Amino acid sequence: MAALEESFPRGGTRKIHKSEKSHQQSVEHDNLFDISTEEESTKRKKNQKGPAKTKKLKIEKRERGKSVKEKFEILSIESLCEGMRILGCVKEVNELELVISLPNGLQGFVQVTEICDAYTKKLNEQVAQEEPLKDLLRLPELFSPGMLVRCVVSSVSVTEKGKKSVKLSLNPRNVNRVLSTEALKPGMLLTGTVSSLEDHGYLVDIGVRGTRAFLPLQKAQGYIQQKNKGAELKVGQYLNCIIEEVKGNGGVVSLSIEQSEISTAVATQEQNWTLNNLLPGLVVKAQVQKVTQFGLTLNFFTFFTGLVDFMHLDPKKVGTYFSNQAVRACILCVHPRTRAVRLSLRPIFLQPGRPLTRLSCQHLGAVLQDVPVQGFFNKAGATFRLKDGALAYARLSHLSDSKNAFRPEAFKPGNTHKCRIIDYSQMDELALLSLRTSVIEAQYLKYHDIKTGAVIKGTVLTIKPFGMLVKVGEQMRGLVPATHLADILMKNPEKKYHVGDEVKCRVLLCDPEAKKLIMTLKKTLVTSKLPVITCYEDAKPGLQTHGAILRVKDYGCIVKFYNDVQGLVPKHELSAQYIPDPEKVFYTGQVVKVAVLNCEPSKERMLLSFKLLSDPDPKNESVGHGQKNKKVISVGQLVDVKILEKTKDGLQVAVLPYNIPAFLPTPHLSDHVTNGPLLYRWLRAGDTLHRVLCLSQSERQVLLCRKPALVSTVEGGQDPKNFSEIQPGMLLIGFVKSIKDYGVFVQFPSGLSGLAPKAIMSDKFVTNPSDHFVEGQTVVAKVTKVDEEKQRMLLSLRLSDCRLGAYSSASLLLLSQCLEELQGVRSLMSSQDSVLIQTLAKMTPGMVLDLVVQEVLEDGSVAFIGGPVPDLVLRANRYHRAGQEVEAGQKKKAVILSVDMLKLEVHISLRKELVNRKARKLKKGSKHQATVQHLEESFVVASLVETGHLVAFSLASHLNDTFRFDSEKLQVGQDVCLVLKTTEPGVTGLLLAVEGPAAQRVLRQTRKDSETVDEYEEGDPAVAAGSRKKHTLAIGDTVTGTVKSVKPTHVVVTLEGGVIGCIHASHILDDVPEGTAPTATLKVGKTVTARVIGGRDVKTFKFLPISHPRFIRTIPELSVRPSELEKDGLTALNTYSASLVEKIQQYQAGQTVTCFLKKYNVVKKWLEVDIAPDIRGRIPLLLMSLSFKVLKHPDKKFQIGQALRATVVGPDSSKAFLCLSLIGPHKLEKGEVAMGRVVKVTPSEGLTVAFPFGKTGMVSIFHVSDSYSETPLEDFVPQKVVRCYILSAADHVLTLSLRLSRTNPETKSKVEDPEINSVQDIKAGQLLRGYVRSIEPNGVLLGLGPSVVGLAQFSHVSQSVPPKKDLYSKYLPEGKLLTAKVLRLNHNKNLVELSFLPADTGKPDVLSVSPELPLQKQEEGVEAKEKDKKGEKKSQERKEKKNLKGQEQMKVKRPGKRECQNSGGAQERVNKRQKKTCPPEEDDGAEVYYREGKEEIEETKVLPKGTLAKPAEAPRLRLSSGFLWDVGLDSLTPALPPRGESSDSEEDEKPYQATRKKKSKKERELETQKAEKELSRIEEALMDPRRQPESADDFDRLVLSSPNSSILWLQYMAFHLQATEIEKARAVAERALKTISFREEQEKLNVWVALLNLENMYGSPESLSKVFERAVQYNEPLKVFLHLADIYAKSEKFQEAGELYNRMLKRFRQEKAVWIKYGAFLLRRSQAGASRRVLQRALECLPIKEHMDVIAKFAQLEFQLGDAERAKAIFENMLSTYPKRTDVWSVYIDLTIKHGSQKEVRDIFERVIHLSLAPKKMKFFFKRYLDYEKQHGTEKDVLAVKAKALEYVEAKSSVLED
Repeated sequence: MAALEESFPRGGTRKIHKSEKSHQQSVEHDNLFDISTEEESTKRKKNQKGPAKTKKLKIEKRERGKSVKEKFEILSIESLCEGMRILGCVKEVNELELVISLPNGLQGFVQVTEICDAYTKKLNEQVAQEEPLKDLLRLPELFSPGMLVRCVVSSVSVTEKGKKSVKLSLNPRNVNRVLSTEALKPGMLLTGTVSSLEDHGYLVDIGVRGTRAFLPLQKAQGYIQQKNKGAELKVGQYLNCIIEEVKGNGGVVSLSIEQSEISTAVATQEQNWTLNNLLPGLVVKAQVQKVTQFGLTLNFFTFFTGLVDFMHLDPKKVGTYFSNQAVRACILCVHPRTRAVRLSLRPIFLQPGRPLTRLSCQHLGAVLQDVPVQGFFNKAGATFRLKDGALAYARLSHLSDSKNAFRPEAFKPGNTHKCRIIDYSQMDELALLSLRTSVIEAQYLKYHDIKTGAVIKGTVLTIKPFGMLVKVGEQMRGLVPATHLADILMKNPEKKYHVGDEVKCRVLLCDPEAKKLIMTLKKTLVTSKLPVITCYEDAKPGLQTHGAILRVKDYGCIVKFYNDVQGLVPKHELSAQYIPDPEKVFYTGQVVKVAVLNCEPSKERMLLSFKLLSDPDPKNESVGHGQKNKKVISVGQLVDVKILEKTKDGLQVAVLPYNIPAFLPTPHLSDHVTNGPLLYRWLRAGDTLHRVLCLSQSERQVLLCRKPALVSTVEGGQDPKNFSEIQPGMLLIGFVKSIKDYGVFVQFPSGLSGLAPKAIMSDKFVTNPSDHFVEGQTVVAKVTKVDEEKQRMLLSLRLSDCRLGAYSSASLLLLSQCLEELQGVRSLMSSQDSVLIQTLAKMTPGMVLDLVVQEVLEDGSVAFIGGPVPDLVLRANRYHRAGQEVEAGQKKKAVILSVDMLKLEVHISLRKELVNRKARKLKKGSKHQATVQHLEESFVVASLVETGHLVAFSLASHLNDTFRFDSEKLQVGQDVCLVLKTTEPGVTGLLLAVEGPAAQRVLRQTRKDSETVDEYEEGDPAVAAGSRKKHTLAIGDTVTGTVKSVKPTHVVVTLEGGVIGCIHASHILDDVPEGTAPTATLKVGKTVTARVIGGRDVKTFKFLPISHPRFIRTIPELSVRPSELEKDGLTALNTYSASLVEKIQQYQAGQTVTCFLKKYNVVKKWLEVDIAPDIRGRIPLLLMSLSFKVLKHPDKKFQIGQALRATVVGPDSSKAFLCLSLIGPHKLEKGEVAMGRVVKVTPSEGLTVAFPFGKTGMVSIFHVSDSYSETPLEDFVPQKVVRCYILSAADHVLTLSLRLSRTNPETKSKVEDPEINSVQDIKAGQLLRGYVRSIEPNGVLLGLGPSVVGLAQFSHVSQSVPPKKDLYSKYLPEGKLLTAKVLRLNHNKNLVELSFLPADTGKPDVLSVSPELPLQKQEEGVEAKEKDKKGEKKSQERKEKKNLKGQEQMKVKRPGKRECQNSGGAQERVNKRQKKTCPPEEDDGAEVYYREGKEEIEETKVLPKGTLAKPAEAPRLRLSSGFLWDVGLDSLTPALPPRGESSDSEEDEKPYQATRKKKSKKERELETQKAEKELSRIEEALMDPRRQPESADDFDRLVLSSPNSSILWLQYMAFHLQATEIEKARAVAERALKTISFREEQEKLNVWVALLNLENMYGSPESLSKVFERAVQYNEPLKVFLHLADIYAKSEKFQEAGELYNRMLKRFRQEKAVWIKYGAFLLRRSQAGASRRVLQRALECLPIKEHMDVIAKFAQLEFQLGDAERAKAIFENMLSTYPKRTDVWSVYIDLTIKHGSQKEVRDIFERVIHLSLAPKKMKFFFKRYLDYEKQHGTEKDVLAVKAKALEYVEAKSSVLED
């Protein structure tokens, strides 16, 4: 501001008159220039740095200076308000809006409807008649940039992005609203718009109510000639007018628009202007009142003052103004509330009617460095001084990137900033600047900057069906049409593009005037290097370019280029071969390369060709460059390349020496699939690759290949160059180009390609081609068939067809190539800067390292540190840990197996045989046994068994040999037979070998747990070594040996001759004390005498008989038991003389055995034990102990090798193990305590508990604890172990209790809530707690026990009465815990009446939570009691009909869709927890329905009507026909399971059989007879065709007999759904779909519909969507759509149904059924209006012949579901048009009979019988009329109809006679 001060002195001050003072004080407090003292002081400090003189002034003067600055604060958006009158200048004119430049750099918008009322009316007329009106001008014709206009602010709104937008109005009605008819005076200068053209002039709208303004023609002639080019004025034209004459007190005014009069017009005091009606644009005579550094204060019209800010001083007179100087000024704006007036002294504004001349700035878009700040305005912005001395201005929002980043102190005068000129303010003649980084760095500022064909970057804003909107600048957006989103048409662009993504586009069309920007994302167009055609003049003959097909016609293709330039490719130029039907070959949107044949720019015609010219005009430079490249490099040539950069898919390289750009994909770096990514990882920019093959060349890029196999093929000349050279039987080397479901496409170096179909792709069965091959893989192919005409060939990739040489030589060649490439990778790594990578490059397999253990990981692997480099990661997996006990910090020796060069990890082994290798000379070609140690993708690292040397052998023997079934895959630890090919490890550190026959592989580790295997088989080195030696021992021999090692479960002994034997823990002592480990009695080195009891085979681990030829190589099994040594002979251990199942069956249930713990299986949660060397057992977790502590950590309680006393339960399901128990016989009988596992938690019901061997039981909510709680099931989750007391075992499902008083009676814990099993357990007056069951019409049902329910009548529920009965459900939800007092008992009828009232229970009122409920009135209570008694009697009668016996079994009624998963602690915690005080919820007066039956509590049946279904209930599958079987087979016992299939029943009975008394012979015979009768009865029942299926097996039998019956399959599904086994129901549906014959379409559709129903109820929207998509593929789509819509509608998913119908209307718009269904759907939802709109749409879409049927159907629907009167109107309308449509008459009659009155029916019949129809049709209607009267009328009516029929017949016959 300092510079401004110097050139613009302050001037003097004058005293302010009292009147002025009072006037200033009276201004409202929201004055734009008012500001608080505190704010002034801070702003002054921050922003004001005056010259030295200013600083010396006193504080008072400084403060006064502050207020002056605030007073002259320039306009900001915040200072604008609604109703503010302001002068503006038209900046831009668009079709639908004007952009207006306002003072102080502001901007506003005027919509097309804010010009004037007459113009808006014309626009509406134009829209209504849908064609342009002749006399209506467009906005660009009415307004031009530079025009000054008077505006009024209509609104200041905030956009979605937080920016403020100013909306203005030019409507004279709004601008001149402040004027009245009385205020109009001659000479006034107003603005108005032409509203109509009259004979002698124009009517002008000046917006003053009650005034008609007329412009005579003679007063307009001058303006028309000079300004309007002689054209007459049109409606909406904006005029500056002077009032010539006022008549009738302002009722009529005459106007003039003569330019000379207007330009000199000055507002005078005589015109009576006031601050209320002062208008912007008026020129006034004023006097300078005060001069400040920020502007002037003017005095005008004697009493009025106004401000002129520094922007609006006359530039030539700045610094020369003085007090009392007379000036002319133009009013800029008037604030409606504060009446503050701003004026301008700029000369351009002092001549009204003249447009502004300077409209833009020459340096627009320029970035300026170090621009100094001139001044800062707190709420508006800052001014800057440009280098040419001109002022520039930046709005506050453009001073920083965000509000948070803005710092006012940075804008002190003199501070410099980097800016960009972004706009020009015409009103201030100032350049507008921006300091935002995004604006300064923006590529484009305005649409004018963007050139067609330019490649620009943008950000995705939104994706719409018509295309994608992309933001390309601060205020610029462009559209990428849907056809231009990719080279091909995209169905789901949202999967590729996301909002916010940065995209690279090419501009197709840019129209700056219309702000229209169209772009393309087609990759070919964006990356094209060919010249672009932006106008027809660019299209020179011979030019080649890319374009997109706009349309495909039968005469050729129309191709579109840039700027809407188009050309035609005639049919004969489409291809070298004739194309009869172009529409089948080409598609719209396809990117094509074309050559220009001919172009006529004047006619805008261009002819193109797809047959590219082989030698374009050499003069054409743009094409010549590409040609040069072609001549330099050819397909099949070997070149050297230099790497330029790495991209996502490969390497960008330059072909030397010409530096031609080319691309080398990652898969083409090597023949070995795994080595490609490795080479890509370690090659760097600048590296040179030699002998690289050129595969193909296109305009876009040169494609290269570095595969050695392909390079050698081309060098040897074995690659056919064209199709004619190819013969069937040839073997060719190529690479996989693409993989399809039906086969693999293989390309060869010359560019030829062929297809290998799925059938001849491999010798193995091919399910999925991508499992066998990957894209880019090198393959050998055999040509099987050649079609020269179509230029196609079929190939075989089978190994049997494509074998190139011997197995071993091919395998070795592949291995050596692979290792050689890996060595090359090592050399690349060693050239890196990183020490870690250089170290890894030096590490090779076989190196031995000294390492320190870092940590032992969860999976058993070990991480090491201590390698040569600190960051090095070394790992030994569980196998290579070799069972060693390791801990952090321990030192170990390890050998390197492999170095992972991608993950930078080293795989090592601690196995002693590898670390301590034996030095032994090896022979080339010798065979060796080896153990697999490490698996790579393409080769295996193994170790020789004899020496420990590391050997590598290839997994593949051929390039095509890449797939292996799981059974063929090698595993670590497996033995293989190898043939050595090298005897010295080279630089790779590995010996090379080839694998012998796969039959010689020995699998060590993968075993089923049913096979009996000992620990020492899994890797005891002593046993492994000893097993190699032969022995001559026989079973029964006594031998002497030395104990070599002692394991927890066995002892290894060295016998004479070095033979290794084993002693099992069960064969050491005769009597083993429980808890001891027998093997501990033998010490290493001790000599023992033992007897041979068997021999175990090394490979199968089975005990062999002595006669077996392999017995001499077995491991002898020994016994040192004293009892065994004394005997002369003993039973041999072998599995051939007695099968394992037979041996296990020797053990009886209940028998006690001694077993030895082998291990605790954490996954399966059981103890694995040995009873004998050849007999194994398992102890499930639930049979280990009755203590929770033991079951929590079984591994701490039981030690490996420990002897345990266990009880035999029976064989397990696999029959290979004995199932044992440590808690005695497993009896699930009444009174027993057992451990179980929670499998299901059912809210408000209880728990389902599972026991071993498939038994399940139910725990009622009343038996969970001795003390009820609000959330009794909170602590229970599935899989939690619970201790259960068996209350009843009478049924298949046990009844259980978890009460501590039952499971641990010795604790004598307090029973807060006693067990109530019948009404006899209740006493009158007793206080009880229970859970709310449901709300009945006559009261609240409260569950008091598993089978006891009480009723509290509403009068005894609460003192408050809810206004609605359903409010009880809200306050007393199901499962709520309440206290109740027993009022009355009826033992005969098993009824209990309860009360919840506070007076009875002493607890708060159950409804006290709701204060708004009114208190119950006494009278209402009495009435309610009487009513309840009546209801009670009825309900009693209903209950007495039920025969309810025994204790109720707590079955899940209808389990919920999702099980309750509330987690919690152990059972003890429940009992220890303090009982929560009950909230106010007690019950009263209640009937108890005592159920003592096995039946499920079905509330819908047992409880009175009105009971609500529980929220947790899952709805049943709704099927079109209910599956109710006719006959109830309650009398039949379920069929016994076939013997041997299920051992559950046997296991349960065995303990009982073992303990019962011996029966007499007679008793046994009777029992046998009884059993036979029972069996025969069961067989008869099974043969009965009417028998109900009761199990999955029954259904399986049924569907086997009738596999195509959908109803059986649906019943099977329903069976599973009743048990809420959703997954099983799904599985049944899938089975049905596979089983039902493909011819039975309807049967299959039934299953699909059921599956849709199932997913709708129980599945997720995603699962339903997947099933629906599959169903549409396999069935007629329309049927599936209709069924799903019905399903949605029935399940009240109306939104989904509506969306589905809309999809159907798009897809099946020609199907009338869809329209009718949708109409019915809408009518059912009471959307009659929408249904009628659907009918209109249907008539537009359907053919005319269908219209009558559809209208009739909709009329029927209206009759049934909508408005009957409307339906009649539709029928009447149809019949008036088509009176002879008898089918319509018939339907109309039917519906009227059904819905109308008798009079209406008779009226219709009367009309019908008087029609002139064929006699046959007339007879039909007479008969119907007669039938109707017989049914509804009298005898008289019947006779009348007969008379009319006779009359008709006579009339007809007389006509015939004539």
